[in-house]
Amino acid sequence: KAMLLAAGVGSRLEPISHHLPKPLVPVLNTPVMGHILNLLSKHGVTDVVSNTHYLAEILESHFAEHPVAGMNLRFFREPELSGDAGGVRAAREFLSGGTFIVTMGDLITNADITALVAEHREKGAIATIAVKQVKDVSRFGVMKRDKDGFIQAFQEKPAAGEAISNDISTGLYILEPDIFEHIPSSGVYGFGRQLFPSLVAKGHRVLGAELKGDWSDIGTLKDLFQTNLDALSGKIVMDKPRQSTDPSTLNLAYSAPDSRKLLLGKNLQVEDGVVLGDNVIIGNNVRIGRGCLIQNAVVFADTTVPDGRKLIDCIFAFGEEINMAAIAGSRPEINQ
Repeated sequence: KAMLLAAGVGSRLEPISHHLPKPLVPVLNTPVMGHILNLLSKHGVTDVVSNTHYLAEILESHFAEHPVAGMNLRFFREPELSGDAGGVRAAREFLSGGTFIVTMGDLITNADITALVAEHREKGAIATIAVKQVKDVSRFGVMKRDKDGFIQAFQEKPAAGEAISNDISTGLYILEPDIFEHIPSSGVYGFGRQLFPSLVAKGHRVLGAELKGDWSDIGTLKDLFQTNLDALSGKIVMDKPRQSTDPSTLNLAYSAPDSRKLLLGKNLQVEDGVVLGDNVIIGNNVRIGRGCLIQNAVVFADTTVPDGRKLIDCIFAFGEEINMAAIAGSRPEINQ
C-alpha cells in the first residue's frame, strides 16, 4: 500500500496554485499526481490513500472523472494541516498491514520502487529515505550516511559550505508500521525535522537508499518549467503521452522541424501566422491567437493566448504569463 501526500498549499507555485492544487499541476500535460500513481501501479502498488486539504474538491473531482486504470485510490480530508507525518498518522488503520510507501505529491521520478522496498527489507530498516545528490543543498534536508547507507545525522537546509553531505531526501519513503509508535497521537508532526531524527537518536535503523534513476520536484515555478522541458527532451526519462495534435494539420507559419520538441494537446484552435519554436508544450483546449510566437514555453490547458503575444522562456497559465527570467533563484542541479 502507499500514501500520497497531497494536502499542501503550494505557495511557491503562486499564482498557479491559486487555481490548481499542486498535485494537479501538469508535467507533459498530465498531472504530477497522475505520473506518481502510474509509477506505483507499474510496481504493483494499487491500493493508495491520499490526504487533501487545499482545493480538496478540485483534486478529488479530477480523479473521480479521470481514474487511473487498476488503481484503488481513496481520499480523506484534513480539516487542519498536521504536517507530513501527521497526515500519515491519520491513515494509520489503512497502512498498518505491513511495509508501505509514502511519497510527496510534487515529485517526478522513474525510481525503481521494487528495488527500494527490497533493499529496505534486506537491511532491516524501520524507515528508508530515497536519496539523491545535488550540488546546491540549501533548499533541502541533508543527511550523513555510514558505509552501509544507514543515516547517522540530519541537517535541515544548510548554508553553502556548511553541508555535512550532498545527499538529500527525495520525498519518497519506505516505512514499517512500527513508526506509528514514534509519532505523537496529536498535533503537527513532520518527517524530516522530527520523526526521522528522533528515530536515529533512539538507535533505530533508518536507511538512506540511493534513488537510481531520474528525479525532480515541481515545488517552485522554475522547477516546474524545467522539469517539463527536461521530460520533453528526454533528459528525464518517463512515459511521454502521444501527440494529440499533429503539427502538420495546423495552419502554422512555422513549427520546430523536430516534432519531438513539441507536445500538442487536443482541441487546439490556432489562428494564422503562428510560430511554434523548439521546446513547446501546449495543453488541451487552447486557442492561440493570430501572429503569436511561442518558444521554450509551457502553455496550460483551457486558456487563450491573445493575438500577437510572444511567449518565450515562460509558463502561460490561467491568462497569466510567468517569465522565468523574472523569478529569483536558480534550479538546483541534480546528479541523475
